[in-house]
Amino acid sequence: MCSREEEALRRLEEVFSATLARINSLVLQPLLETTPEPSDPQVRECLRLVQQLHQSSQRLWEVTEESLHSLRERLGHHDAVGLESLLLLRDADRVLQVHVEYIESYASCVAVQAFQKAAKKRREFWRGQRKALGQLLSGVSSEAKVGTALTQALRQPLAHHVQQYVLLLLSLGDSVTEPHPARELVVHAATLFGNLQSFMRQALDQALATQALWHSLSSRLRDVLCTPARRLLQDSQDVAVTVTPLRAERVLLFNDALVLLQGHSVHTFDLKLVWVDPGQDGCTFQLLTPEDKLSFCSKNAQDLMVWQWKVTQAVCQALRGKKDFPVLGTGLEPSEPPACRCVAYTFRAEGRLCQATYEGEWCRGRPHGRGTLRWPDGRNHVGSFCQGLEHGFGIRLVPQASEDKFDCYKCHWREGSMCGYGICLRHGFGVLESAPQASQPCRYTGHWEKGQRSGYGIEEDSDRGERYIGMWQADQRHGPGVMVTQAGVCYQGTFQADKMVGPGILLSEDDSLYEGTFTRDLTLVGKGKVTFPNGFTLEGSFGSGAGKGLHTQGVLDTAAFPPDPSSTRKRQLGVGAFPVESRWQGVYGPFRDFISAGCPGDEQEALLGFHVQNSRELRKSQEYLCCERTQPEACAGRMEDVLDELLLHREPRALRECLGKALSSSLHPLGKLLRTLMLTFQATYAGIGANKHLQTLAQEEVKQHARELWAAYRGLLQVALRRKGQAPEEDEDPEARDLQVHGLVLPLMLPSFYSELFTLYLLLHESEDSLYSQGIANLSLFPDTKLLEFLDVQKHLWPLKDLTLTTNQRLSLVRDKCFLSATECLQKIITTVDPREKLEVLEKTYGEIEATVSRVLGQEHKLPMDDLLPLLIYVVSRARIQHLGAEIHLIRDMMDPIHTGGLYDFLLTALESCYEHIQKEDMHRFPGRWDSKDLW
Repeated sequence: MCSREEEALRRLEEVFSATLARINSLVLQPLLETTPEPSDPQVRECLRLVQQLHQSSQRLWEVTEESLHSLRERLGHHDAVGLESLLLLRDADRVLQVHVEYIESYASCVAVQAFQKAAKKRREFWRGQRKALGQLLSGVSSEAKVGTALTQALRQPLAHHVQQYVLLLLSLGDSVTEPHPARELVVHAATLFGNLQSFMRQALDQALATQALWHSLSSRLRDVLCTPARRLLQDSQDVAVTVTPLRAERVLLFNDALVLLQGHSVHTFDLKLVWVDPGQDGCTFQLLTPEDKLSFCSKNAQDLMVWQWKVTQAVCQALRGKKDFPVLGTGLEPSEPPACRCVAYTFRAEGRLCQATYEGEWCRGRPHGRGTLRWPDGRNHVGSFCQGLEHGFGIRLVPQASEDKFDCYKCHWREGSMCGYGICLRHGFGVLESAPQASQPCRYTGHWEKGQRSGYGIEEDSDRGERYIGMWQADQRHGPGVMVTQAGVCYQGTFQADKMVGPGILLSEDDSLYEGTFTRDLTLVGKGKVTFPNGFTLEGSFGSGAGKGLHTQGVLDTAAFPPDPSSTRKRQLGVGAFPVESRWQGVYGPFRDFISAGCPGDEQEALLGFHVQNSRELRKSQEYLCCERTQPEACAGRMEDVLDELLLHREPRALRECLGKALSSSLHPLGKLLRTLMLTFQATYAGIGANKHLQTLAQEEVKQHARELWAAYRGLLQVALRRKGQAPEEDEDPEARDLQVHGLVLPLMLPSFYSELFTLYLLLHESEDSLYSQGIANLSLFPDTKLLEFLDVQKHLWPLKDLTLTTNQRLSLVRDKCFLSATECLQKIITTVDPREKLEVLEKTYGEIEATVSRVLGQEHKLPMDDLLPLLIYVVSRARIQHLGAEIHLIRDMMDPIHTGGLYDFLLTALESCYEHIQKEDMHRFPGRWDSKDLW
């Protein structure tokens, strides 16, 4: 049975809902109807606050209507609907939050007198509304000022409503006995709204006190200090206190800042960066800030205690970012502020930190922990700090005089100075990119020695459209190198002091080959020999003159036999010139050193360096360090977790999953190594480097990366075993290592390189794939039975039972129905990048073909090669896989050697035979053998 309290709650909600609607129409909407838009920024800000209050009022009306609906449901179906279904009980926290938002919006308007300022333009209108406003209010004269009436109209109904809430909920709690399931909800709701009354009183008191303060200050001070969200918590004119050494005339404590007024000067201290240090004698206490140490004292010990308590609670509230509920210093949160915090601050005082901004962790007024320090001149430091000084691992950037270039020091620091292990970033592996507006924009990825490019590296000159891949010495190209141009021309030869020396080879886009000497612009000069794609050769002397183009004097030989097109097209550059084991030692080396040192956690950031592209990318690397790095102890703990994971997942299936997660994580040492290798691969083979003559260079590089990743895993595992006091594993023999590299690591890491690698395969096999596509297009013209007949598939193997004919349809016209399951299976070969999974698709396709044939024959049947090949050609032609040649060759190059000579090898060879057969000329001419009537 429903209680009278529930009925009273329903009436209360009905009245309040109607009142809110009237407030909206009589007060808030007219306040917002100000045209044209006021030019005074203060009035515009007041209108924004009123708009915010209007939105809060709307949400309050909506939740009141929702509460009213739940009450009507309960009263109309009290036998079926329990007391706990009332919104006011089951979702009391949400209802409370909506009320709190309204109160805070209202208090902001009161603090800056938003109602009075917004109504100023329509004074006559509001005078005419006094009577209507008076109907909403009690105890307010119709002659009261408009501002007072508006303020009361927006507060009084809510105050009365909350008061009635509390009384009715308390009464309802008395009527509900202890075992009732809703009693706890009723008590909770009554407590919440009782607290809301206290919250509302404090919010209004603070808003009125703040409003009075703004009136008492000069307009200059008011403009500096006044913000809608700011509330006065304590004023030294009310509770006396003296602050030294600044000797402030007036001390103001706000909810977000401590302000000292000293003549015309205003000293503001962010409460998030204030630490309270209680005095020992009870007569003083101190506040620690990043640049000042303030002492508070008072003749009255009780006044001093008030100030200390209020500052402490205000700091806690500021750090939490929300008002205490119900009143300052109460609630579930701790009443003591934490010693360590994370805040941004710009130093003002003269000294080494003048105008520098620190963002990060603090302790008792000093940078302490991880953080970022930036100076106006471009210097910045990211790393660990201790008591205000750089201490621990960090990265320091110092701008050079030239545009967008930095010296970067990555090392360990002690008490503000570099010490111990560290490197300048221009030593070892790194990336340097010029500014976009530079006169000669370029990008270098590779090895450095003492600030100069040295060793193996890649330079891209975007202005010239060239990419150099090769050796460097003393900041110049020196040794074997390959030059690739955007036009598709490739050069391989020897460089000395940045110049081409001696003979080299040049491959043009039409596969012409020149052997001889060149200019810097790859112009033929001196003695040389040209081999044309048709086999003709031209040998003699070459040169060029101004405006004359290329000229030659020599012998043209047209009697030579045409070369094999595949050998001409597929010449590979760089193979043998740069041994794959030595190309990226600047990347592998630091990882090996890290393992040799026992994987110390505090050196984990120094593991692979940060790959500097330009100032923006460099700062991103610093931001990564600041965001991701923890204290050395935590770093060591994380490294321990990494090593423990490796020990727990040594079985094959678990190991595959463990390595997969490691390689996909940017925080795991193996994941860091993989990302660095991806960067080098893209720098070499993406964009201008996407040239078919680099395919072998790229392919052997991917395999080497897989070997190095496996070696890195093995090294980490040995460190993990040593840390646990276990015997290290024995060295692997080459055969066992290759099985793990190809069977485990390569499939996991190949997706990271697949896009660039497969593009090279596409370019290398473009000609064959073009012939294949033409053959597929011709074969697709034929119905199933005609194609099976053309391919000499024996008729007793034709799956005619699978052909379902429609009315007036002839058997000879049906297409794409025979061996449909095998065709759909083969099409999945392009949905994975893993060579093993591609081979598994091929095996399943073979199984589908045999299953279809066995069903046709009514018995299990194993297909001999003579029968399999034409059936496989049929399935391949119907699958219509694009770039099949590139797919086949990538599978062949990347598949696990363990499959050589096995079933996978046999099936891949059969697929290659189909691919080659479809390219043949008879596949391109045979449509003429069929009458068009038979075709269509």
